[in-house]
Amino acid sequence: MSNFVVSARKYRPMRFDDVVGQQHVSQTLKNALRNEQVAHAFLFCGPRGVGKTTCARILAKVLNCENITSDFEPCNECEACQSFNENASFNIHELDAASNNSVEHIRALTEQVRFQPQQGKKKIYIIDEVHMLSQAAFNAFLKTLEEPPPYATFILATTEKHKIIPTILSRCQIFDFKRIQIPEMVTHLENICKEEGLDAEKDALHIIGQKADGALRDALSIFDRIASSVPDKKITYDSVITNLNILDYDYYFKVLDAMLTEDLGQVMLLFDEIINKGFEPDIFINGLAGHLRNLLVCKDTQTIKLLEVGDSVKARYHEQAGLSPMAYLLTALNIANDCDVEYKMARNKRLHVEMAIIKMTYINRAISIANNPQAVVSQEKKTPDLSTLPVNGASTTSNTKPIAHKPEIETTSDEREAIPGNNSNSQATNHQSPITPQKLGGGSLLSKIEAEVKKEEEEPEEKLDLLTAENLAKAWEDFTNNIQSPSVKSQFKNAGVELVEDEVRITVSSEMAKGSMQTESGLMPFLREQLGSKTIRMTYGIDSSLRKEIEKPDVPLPMTPMEKYKKMVEKNGNLEDLRKRFDLTFED
Repeated sequence: MSNFVVSARKYRPMRFDDVVGQQHVSQTLKNALRNEQVAHAFLFCGPRGVGKTTCARILAKVLNCENITSDFEPCNECEACQSFNENASFNIHELDAASNNSVEHIRALTEQVRFQPQQGKKKIYIIDEVHMLSQAAFNAFLKTLEEPPPYATFILATTEKHKIIPTILSRCQIFDFKRIQIPEMVTHLENICKEEGLDAEKDALHIIGQKADGALRDALSIFDRIASSVPDKKITYDSVITNLNILDYDYYFKVLDAMLTEDLGQVMLLFDEIINKGFEPDIFINGLAGHLRNLLVCKDTQTIKLLEVGDSVKARYHEQAGLSPMAYLLTALNIANDCDVEYKMARNKRLHVEMAIIKMTYINRAISIANNPQAVVSQEKKTPDLSTLPVNGASTTSNTKPIAHKPEIETTSDEREAIPGNNSNSQATNHQSPITPQKLGGGSLLSKIEAEVKKEEEEPEEKLDLLTAENLAKAWEDFTNNIQSPSVKSQFKNAGVELVEDEVRITVSSEMAKGSMQTESGLMPFLREQLGSKTIRMTYGIDSSLRKEIEKPDVPLPMTPMEKYKKMVEKNGNLEDLRKRFDLTFED
């Protein structure tokens, strides 16, 4: 078998300019080399797989390179560079703090630092995962790190900067490495494909970049896995999502298209297909939330750059974003987020997610109901027109209203009187009707509800005479007497109340009094009930003249020092003798 080398090692950068996504670090280091202002201790911190150790190795090679290039890069040709590339350098030491984290290991390191380099100019110590050192090891390392010999340089690397003690941080130049962006990963992977003779779709490389989560080393590992699974040296989008077990974008586009058209059946079938493919419900709901987020990103030209997908997928996002209202996307995203938060608590997890997607399907209808509530109220008040129902297969005339009657349903005389057409003649007809109460949703009960609705609609007209200023004053007094808080009761008593048509105008003395009245949630229902009107409304005004002046209690003026002394002498005469004995004088 051939000696296979993974891409992360095979294509490891050898120069600062080859480092992907860390130009701010590489340029700073090159400027320090140009100005001969290289520190004796560096700390490279950042996420995994972003180039910390790579930059440390390049910097170590430059410091010992015998023929530094004009742009301060290692030549990779001199004896020092060649020995380092072959892991045979005696001047560059790489240590793993995870396995060398005790005080004894640090003492051995400090003993090595005492000896000058036999070849080259510098001795460089690269300590990886330095946060794994123990507290005692950190303390033993402090003095050497602060004042090393002039030929020694320390380069520390860590993924958890917060675990390093402040005394170490203060002795190092700190460089923060950032996550690698997806476009930079895709470009790097395309260059590798050219070197390896692979044909890769850009959308497939985008998926690899997204799965890597900002770590280029992870992206290269995934790339090696995909490349070894394709026999024809062609990496396609389908091959990537199959190998990585990723839910296809196409499912989310289909699901949202069905939701926008309120096609619940199609939505449920697509969700069932996704479950049958082996994906958990939480994977779907999280992916759908990400899909909704991408559609929101497409709504604003300033945020389109946040959409990290291929060009073909980006075009589909633009198209669907134009069909999706902003209110719908925000509401659906909120539902998806709540579903994800409560997912762990749900016992029937599939049903929990299905309830969320059902809500998303009917968002537009809910929004239209919220925008036009009157249409819903009028729809709810409608009752079936019984004159249009067939009797014995024939349509009835508008003057005939047959009411189905079921003998086993007992009704009182009042109920029978409330049912339209409920007389002896209609009963004879009803016994011949094949329509049962179940078919009409309740038969005589429905007629009773119809009568109650009609009666309720007539109630406001009967109570119009209660809407008077006298009744308002009495209702206001009754409500005030039932208030428990003395301060609030006082504010209600001092308020001015006036009735103008169906508007109750309340005048208070301050904003505080206004706030107290507005917090009384039972005030409006009480007034509407007492005044017999469901349409009255309240408005507030502020008049500072209503504020009563607070009577200030008589407070005696403060005593002067002489008056205090005389008061004390009255209580104890020896105090005056004491003053004379010591020849003390009193100063006001």
